[in-house]
Amino acid sequence: MPRLILLNGPPGCGKSTLARRYVEDHPLALDLDVDRVRDLIGGWRDQPGPAGLLARSVALAGARAHLLGGRDVVIPQLVARPTFIEQAERLAGEVDAVFHEVVLLDSRENALRRFLARSRTSTDPAHLDAHRMLEQQGGLAELAAMYDRLLTVIRDRPATKVVHTEDGRIDEAYRAFLACLT
Repeated sequence: MPRLILLNGPPGCGKSTLARRYVEDHPLALDLDVDRVRDLIGGWRDQPGPAGLLARSVALAGARAHLLGGRDVVIPQLVARPTFIEQAERLAGEVDAVFHEVVLLDSRENALRRFLARSRTSTDPAHLDAHRMLEQQGGLAELAAMYDRLLTVIRDRPATKVVHTEDGRIDEAYRAFLACLT
């Protein structure tokens, strides 16, 4: 039975890294990065909110097709409100896939520090865009608020599995992530 894995968590906590590693270890699994889908939408920087919603819809449609093909899908995405999570969970039920909701979590202070460090050193356009968008929305204060909203989502969704991550401890985080899928 295919898996739909929502890999949630603050920026800089390892979602993209673990999603890439998962698909490397699981042939024909799909790393469906919503931010990469958003990058394909013309003029998205001028209308990031509507473009983000469109990207999530496109991602769910792509996930549906891939899951119906009997293959796993990993969606690495910060989701600090329940709507997209509920949509993904509903999709998994519709296509007879197993839904896993996993959150990578570091302390609030470390999450903020990791995001800033990544923003200073990364050349990845998605990371640079995330930093620019966050600055437009209120900077670190907004990131802290997103972190707090994520904690509320975790509290309100008791089936959510949390993997505590530490900077540089990728192998440990990956093993803990895989343990959540059994």
